[in-house]
Parts: sequence; C-alpha cells; structure tokens
Amino acid sequence: MKFQCYTLGCKVNQYETQAMEQQLLALGHVSGTDADDCDAYLINTCTVTAVADRKNRTLIRRLRREHPQAVIGVCGCYAQSSPDEIRKLDVDVLIGTD
Repeated sequence: MKFQCYTLGCKVNQYETQAMEQQLLALGHVSGTDADDCDAYLINTCTVTAVADRKNRTLIRRLRREHPQAVIGVCGCYAQSSPDEIRKLDVDVLIGTD
C-alpha cells in the first residue's frame, strides 16, 4: 500500500507522525509524495485555534475530493475534541489521542 502522512500542529504531532510512518514502512508499505495517487492518507491534527480547525477540515475535504477511493485516516487532538464534526467529512478511520 502506498500512503502519505500530513502533520498539522506541534512537535509532538511531528514525532507521532514520524513514528506512524516508520511502523507503516516496517510493515512493507511505501511512502508516497504529493505527486502520487496514494491508497491511504493519514492526517495528524491539531486544535489549538479556530484557524487550526479550519486547516484540518480543508485538508480532509481536499484529500477526499482529490482521492475519492483512498482510505482517509484522521488522528490527533482535533480528532479527539471534535469526532462528530470529522465524521461528517467522510473519513474512514478516526482515532483520538486516548
């Protein structure tokens, strides 16, 4: 499976995303780029401000629109604080911080 990760937010999110990428690579999956049409997209979110929330929603909508067949996974603080809002955006996997 080809995947791509996006990180919005703090250094903790960056570290967590890097760890998830390493686990996926260890399982034999391949990291993609913006130029690739990936099978899955993982978005590690932040919710510090209303602007951060808007950036999360914008990215989720864009990826769903551009890659309708891909699996979209959302994790992180925004996923924890606003799961009902994210479910409305047609994501496939939703994991908070707990």
